[in-house]
Amino acid sequence: MLALRRASAFRVLVLMALLPPPQCAQDPAMVHYINQRFQVLEQGLEKCTQATRAYIQDFQEFSKNISVMLGQCQTYKSEYKSAVYNLALRVERAQREIDYLEYLREADACVESEDKMLAEKLVQEAEEEERIRTLLNASCDNMLMGIKSLKIVKKTMDTDGSWMKDAVSDSPKVYVLIGSRNNTVWEFVNIRAFTEDSTKPAPRKLILTHSWQGTGQVIYKGFLFFHSQGTRNEIIKYNLQKRTVEDRMLLLGGAGRSLAYQHSPSTYIDLAVDEHGLWAIHSGPGIHGHLVLTKIEPDSLGVEHSWDTPCSSQDAEASFLLCGVLYVVYSSGGHGPHRITCVYDPLGTIIEENLPKLLFPRRSRSHSMIHYNPRDKQLYAWNDGNQIIYKLQTKRKQPLQ
Repeated sequence: MLALRRASAFRVLVLMALLPPPQCAQDPAMVHYINQRFQVLEQGLEKCTQATRAYIQDFQEFSKNISVMLGQCQTYKSEYKSAVYNLALRVERAQREIDYLEYLREADACVESEDKMLAEKLVQEAEEEERIRTLLNASCDNMLMGIKSLKIVKKTMDTDGSWMKDAVSDSPKVYVLIGSRNNTVWEFVNIRAFTEDSTKPAPRKLILTHSWQGTGQVIYKGFLFFHSQGTRNEIIKYNLQKRTVEDRMLLLGGAGRSLAYQHSPSTYIDLAVDEHGLWAIHSGPGIHGHLVLTKIEPDSLGVEHSWDTPCSSQDAEASFLLCGVLYVVYSSGGHGPHRITCVYDPLGTIIEENLPKLLFPRRSRSHSMIHYNPRDKQLYAWNDGNQIIYKLQTKRKQPLQ
């Protein structure tokens, strides 16, 4: 309606514009021309009016259709929103089911993994046990039952020291290392030459290129093995004939950090020899920790195996090995009685509760060293300047099951 009103007003304005001035109203040609132009304008205005009415009608129909479509869209929106909500619920339910199934799968995988790890551990333990049995397969089945007797071979003025024979050689030579820090080895042709000062020939004096520390030295197959002075954990293999260092190694596992034995104030690493070969004993981490036992391959100075033993270094003064079993000697305050109160068997064939009381003949001071010689089956010891031999009583161990 607004458009029609605007068209009528426009028409009036046009008619007013076409009216001739007063001076032209009397001219017939001019009047005819104006009438023709007026008719053309009338026709144009009529067409414009019709077009406007058609446009209005189309617009009204379009508005009606849009309203209908908006109503339908609102309906579709509600339906779509409901469908999306339901779909979200189904997705959430499906995700929970997937998570549960994944949990079950992982749980089964964990169980399978734990079973596999347990099986692998059992296999490794069995292989390790078999390897240890192979490592300690020497024809030696003796266990210590007692210390039968004591023989003082000689007495010197030196409180600390070590003396020994070659653990495997048939040589009768005796070697003496005086003190806890030195580089001199005295070589006697036999034990008689050592015990009788007047016996000829005189001992041979061997000056080493390196000094030792402690009293844990051993001689094995013609080589002297000792803890190198000034180092925490270096073991030297010394050729006594050539007087040269044959090889050296660093002993791991905390070796050299603390004394091996509380009552042996100079020995941080104690070396030993038995029927199975060369060993090292030292204290583990911490003050008065438990002793660590290590099997050493003497030719290459490689570590064959190592064990953390239950034997404490506290109140200990010495230890030795016999047929692969560690025997630790303890005393109260460094004085007697000296007794073996901790025995460790890597193969588990010896039960400490079944052992008799293992006591040493009473000595007033602690032992500087006690070493077993597998060739003559005796203990060589140094106690307050006395060089002692202990004879042993043994019996056969229980066979491995």
